[in-house]
This record gives sequence, C-alpha cells and structure tokens, in this order.
Amino acid sequence: MTGIRPVRSFVMTHTSRLLAAACLLAMSPSANAQATVRSEPSAITSIMSSAYSPLQDETLIVDVREEAEWSETGVPRGAATISVSRPDFVEAVIARVGGDKSRPVAVICRSGGRSSRAANQLAAAGFTRIINVADGMTGRGPEGGGWIAAGQPVSPWSRASDNAPAQR
Repeated sequence: MTGIRPVRSFVMTHTSRLLAAACLLAMSPSANAQATVRSEPSAITSIMSSAYSPLQDETLIVDVREEAEWSETGVPRGAATISVSRPDFVEAVIARVGGDKSRPVAVICRSGGRSSRAANQLAAAGFTRIINVADGMTGRGPEGGGWIAAGQPVSPWSRASDNAPAQR
C-alpha cells in the first residue's frame, strides 16, 4: 500500500500536465498520418473472372504469368504479357499505359497470388484504378473457377503476338 500513495499523489498533483501530454501525443504527426492512411480508399478492386467486364474498353489487361503458362492456356484477349517476375515490371506497365497511371489496369495470373502482388506493386507506384482478377486464369477451387471456366475471351499466345499493341 505504501507504493500506491506516492503514485496517487503524483497523479493528483500533475493531472493537468498529464492531460496536456496526452493531447500532444494524440495530435502528433504520426497519429494524424495513421488516421489519414486509414481513411483513403484503396486503388485496388478484387473481382472474380465471371464478374469482369472492361470499363468502357479502356482497361489494359496485364497477364503477369510466365511464358510457359501463356503458351499452355493462352492469354485474355488483348492482354499485355508482362511477367511480375521481371525486375522492370512496374516500368513496363507504365510504358504500356503511356505513363497514364489513372488508366484502369486489370492484372491476372494463374490463380490470384501473383496478380495480388502485382496489384500492390502498381498501387505503390501510384496507379489509381487497379483490378485484381482474384481467381486468375485457372481458378481457386470454391473461390472461383477462373477466366477460362467463366467463358471470358482467350487468345493463343506466341512470341510474335506479344509485340502487338496492348488493348486500348
């Protein structure tokens, strides 16, 4: 009991100072920055393949898989094929949209993992309208059957077709 009295006496004597310190901490820049970050809307929207439809035909679809996968299943019709494993992935997407980071970009992979990573990289680079096709080309089991099973348009891939202009 003797240890509580000095603490109680200190609190009673310095209440106004303690309240002032608490107010200053609450108004610190880090607290304001955290509140601001939480209130901003996300640049990324996740959808299933069956719900995908381009926004006024301006959406660039980016297939972020690897060449062997593009050859095996084809790619979404009109998609740019830019693997997320490329060290210049973000720069390559910026080039395909002509520097317009407000242009809608949909990213797709096999089953949603790499496209999620790609979407986060694009958001960090300042893209503002990103669509993550969350079930990918082949699906995620009960979470979604994928682009192919949803009957979305697919084109065969070849190295020669990779040089075609991106969907506009």
